[in-house]
Amino acid sequence: MVSALKSRWDTHFGGILLVCVVAAAATFLSEHYGAPAMLFALLIGMAFHFLHRDAAFAPGLDFSAKTLLRFGVGLLGLRLSIGDVESIGYGAVGAVGGFVLATLACGAMLSYLFGRRMAFGLLAGGSVAICGASAALAIASVLPARADREQDTLFVVIGVTALSTIAMIAYPILFASLGMSDLQSGFLIGATIHDVAQVVGAGYSISDEAGVIATFVKMVRVALLPVVMLVVMFSFRGAQSQRVTLPWFLVMFIVLAVLANAGVVPQVVIDAIGTLSRWCLVIAISALGVKTSLATIAHVKPSYGVILVVETLFLLAIAIGFVLLGGV
Repeated sequence: MVSALKSRWDTHFGGILLVCVVAAAATFLSEHYGAPAMLFALLIGMAFHFLHRDAAFAPGLDFSAKTLLRFGVGLLGLRLSIGDVESIGYGAVGAVGGFVLATLACGAMLSYLFGRRMAFGLLAGGSVAICGASAALAIASVLPARADREQDTLFVVIGVTALSTIAMIAYPILFASLGMSDLQSGFLIGATIHDVAQVVGAGYSISDEAGVIATFVKMVRVALLPVVMLVVMFSFRGAQSQRVTLPWFLVMFIVLAVLANAGVVPQVVIDAIGTLSRWCLVIAISALGVKTSLATIAHVKPSYGVILVVETLFLLAIAIGFVLLGGV
């Protein structure tokens, strides 16, 4: 038993060490230059693409991109707070849930109109609707296996990260020009920007009130991640004869969310596990970066990028419409 574990560790060590170093470098650059750590992890990882087939690195890269990814997604459950969700009101919570479902449906419709696979439409729609790169990784993990699945996932991660960064700068200016209050701007930022870090950055760039509201609304969207994962999973497996089971990391997500909101987990533990979850996801994205080259990304059909942009604008439009109609 011990020898088997040692042999497995020796096999995986090189790849895991590589992506840990990449993740550490990405985090350092993010903290010093303010850009998303996940974007740095992707770009730095791509620079080491020539190692992805090396026997000394491949097993560790596969472990990081799959198992470690799922573990990190499962740990996200501890970040959810029902109290924060309730503080913005049930009407707004319901509206945000509607935004998520509408954006997911928009992705499915666009994939049909552009002649693309439904899986990509749901992957892109879910990442735009919920929490960007983290949602893309989580949804990809329950999609049927395909040879180009990692390529599609990486493209979505890059796309939503870039769009989130643009939105973090442009949306506060847009909402101010529309005469939105801090409360309304905070709601819109939380309801429309993809990644959590960019939501916080954009919200607090307006005011502390906007930052708090934006974070709360964003957590509502994050709370719907397991629901969307179930919808995606049953969309592709429900019609098949095989037995449908919940992924272990999705069960882990739900259980940890319940424990966190039941008050049985100390805050210091929640904070520590939140940090661990973030590192797992950055390391997983680093591994995905190593496994994919820029040349591969360049061959992705332009319609895939159009789908991401249209979904982003669709989510922005329905959220602004809701606020202008007096929803907030």
